[in-house]
Amino acid sequence: MGSNHLIKPPRIAVAGFQHETNTFAPFPTKWSHFLKPGSWPPYCEGQESIAQVRGLNIPLGGFTDAATDFELVPLLYAAAEPGGLVAAAAFDRITQQLCESLADATDINGIYLDLHGAMVTEDFEDGEAEVLRRLRNVVGPDLPIAVSLDLHGNLSPEFVELASCIAIYRTYPHIDMGATGARAARLLGELLNLATPFASAFRQLDYIIPITSQSTRREPGRRLYGMLDDLTGSGVSSIDFAFGFPPADIYNCGTSIYACGTDQDAVDAAADTVLSALKDAEDHFNSELIPAGAAVRRAMGASGAKPVIIADPQDNPGAGAPGDATGLLAAMLAGNANGVIGMIWDETTAAQAHAAGIGSMIDVQIGGMFPESGGPAISVRASVEQLSDGVFQCTGPMFGGLTANLGPCARLRVTQGVADVTIVVGSNRTQNADQAIFRHIGANPEDYKVVAVKSAIHFLADYEPIAQEVIFSESPGANPCRIDAIPYTRLRPGIRLGPNGPIYKSTP
Repeated sequence: MGSNHLIKPPRIAVAGFQHETNTFAPFPTKWSHFLKPGSWPPYCEGQESIAQVRGLNIPLGGFTDAATDFELVPLLYAAAEPGGLVAAAAFDRITQQLCESLADATDINGIYLDLHGAMVTEDFEDGEAEVLRRLRNVVGPDLPIAVSLDLHGNLSPEFVELASCIAIYRTYPHIDMGATGARAARLLGELLNLATPFASAFRQLDYIIPITSQSTRREPGRRLYGMLDDLTGSGVSSIDFAFGFPPADIYNCGTSIYACGTDQDAVDAAADTVLSALKDAEDHFNSELIPAGAAVRRAMGASGAKPVIIADPQDNPGAGAPGDATGLLAAMLAGNANGVIGMIWDETTAAQAHAAGIGSMIDVQIGGMFPESGGPAISVRASVEQLSDGVFQCTGPMFGGLTANLGPCARLRVTQGVADVTIVVGSNRTQNADQAIFRHIGANPEDYKVVAVKSAIHFLADYEPIAQEVIFSESPGANPCRIDAIPYTRLRPGIRLGPNGPIYKSTP
């Protein structure tokens, strides 16, 4: 490698290709989803791919801001909202462009990739490993490739072998996405000044941890991630672990640990320390899910002045669910709630509201596009309170600065008996991790007794500060959060379905 002898700054090719794949989602992720990705920057190539992310809390933005000692050669940026399998045509189109752009670049000293770690395509269980294989076919086995990954990555031994160094988010909600890109820049800089590759260690945990137990704002996640900085140094350049993404029916689903540095023994010891801590913490990964009806009753019975936040994690678009499930909405109407719910993905209802105009009364079928996973549509008579084009600036700790594009949105109000429920519907899927989804259309979350959000954990960063209580509800959705209820068929032998859960047994 020896780039410490270079007279000019190292030339680093940079790109992003992000997708978190829920293999149980009832729809594929197509090329069009990368063109209109909701809360993420849209597909772009060349200089535009870094111009649009500078200063933003996403990994490529953090890398770009930190890479002051590099000459950057931007290739492309592609991201889509979490969803079903990435269509082969979309995957091949993006990777072909990535490889062609890389082949056209000259005198490249290294590569940085902003990847997710849980991409599954129609053809490949490990989408990220296939991306690296195709890039290695262009640049060979030795060129340093630094990668940043999401905390929900399902890492494989093959992927780890193809990467030169890896940095993984350490917060959930992911408020450190940009910081992780910056860590990847520092790792790549260190690697470029070595004469030999990093030593690395990779470990996989023997049980799957539910998404709703993975928050680093709560124990044991807070304590476990707090260990990592103390394990660096003395031959260990970096150590991270990924909780994994449970709604992925693949061999390498689950929690994994990665460490790299200049001393193999030290790197192995650090990885083993984290693995032991994860095993010791097994009893503490509790995930309390309350049936939707009981969650609404508890929220309405609260006496404080602040709103009660109810999460709908099993219909979380951030985990690939459609965002059209109606179970929690039905519970709010039946439970005489005074509240707001959103965002429900319902392009048809949004269009109907826009056609009718503000102040109109409309009869609509809310949600239920995928009734097999999220329940049937709900018939309501609603007043159209406000409309928007769905383009607005996010303001919360995770997505602040990003421009959302949710397409035509509507704020509807339904009164049935005592129930008074405001519903925000939109045309492009996204999870509700930012209050601006409500506020941009005139719904102030602090004005309601109950605030229901289509999210699992990310909402905590922006909503927990205004809440008197947070409740995780259970109603139908395509992101099942009880691990032993997920219909897996492809997991590796011996892994257990949840903390202290049963051993996975493949079905013939």
